[in-house]
Amino acid sequence: MKHQPITTALPQSPWQLYRRGDYLVGSFTAMASPCELLMDTVDLALGQSLTELAWRECQRIEAKFSRYKPDNLMAKLNASNGKPVSLDAETHSLLSFAQTCFELSEGMFDITSGVLRRAWTFDGSDRLAEANAVEALLPLIGWNKVTLDNHSLTLQPGMELDLGGIGKEYAVDRVSQLCQQQAPELSVVVNFGGDIQVTRPRRHQAFWQIGIENPDPTSPAPLILQIRGGGLATSGDARRFLLKDGVRYSHILNPKTGYPIINAPRSVTVAAGHCTQAGLLATLALLHGDEARTFLDQQGVKYWLLN
Repeated sequence: MKHQPITTALPQSPWQLYRRGDYLVGSFTAMASPCELLMDTVDLALGQSLTELAWRECQRIEAKFSRYKPDNLMAKLNASNGKPVSLDAETHSLLSFAQTCFELSEGMFDITSGVLRRAWTFDGSDRLAEANAVEALLPLIGWNKVTLDNHSLTLQPGMELDLGGIGKEYAVDRVSQLCQQQAPELSVVVNFGGDIQVTRPRRHQAFWQIGIENPDPTSPAPLILQIRGGGLATSGDARRFLLKDGVRYSHILNPKTGYPIINAPRSVTVAAGHCTQAGLLATLALLHGDEARTFLDQQGVKYWLLN
């Protein structure tokens, strides 16, 4: 059912506010994704305030960390050509987390591997990357080649960082924290393109129902989950893939070879304490290919695999 907006902050507001039964929905677009806040209240003033807060925080994070911005911090890092670049506390913390991900995954989760986009375009076609193009990019990949100290980061010439693997999940957790600070007794679902954080149980029903898209077009019915609190993240190839000679190539790339992971599930959804943690585990599961289920069993988390 399509819901008409009941209020917006300004005539040209970048976000909208809807009422669905006994809760409000704030919506906007950011980080190339549809973004929603589900708020367990019908207080319009509070709904407006939280939606505006979420939108502004997303704008701030995207402006600072997106690799598509020509004049932000990431652009400065990626054009540093071997010279150290000073870091603020937030950036240092995020890159330290990326370093931990690299170490825990034994090099499989690597934010320097984004340069492989120069060789691969996952647009549903049958155009595979040229082997020589992939080979030429491999020397530019490897977090172990990066120097991160307490105040700065140094990239080797030609290397780049891409926070796409953790940026949206980080934004979800940041917005969730801000909502909790402003409305600590309110249950809020922060949902940015399927990366989710729930601040606390609802007042009456206790849980929210969340639909997970089925990657199989012949079985369009979503998987419906009930969530009281915590993070939920999904990773898969429903929209980004290549298909050649009956073989489907996922957009999840092995940074050590430069080629797609094979025999991975079509979709992995993980529940964890925080969205960032859930997102990392979902991606790592895909990077384990046909061992995804074994990997997730070892982590002791709730998960759902769709093939």
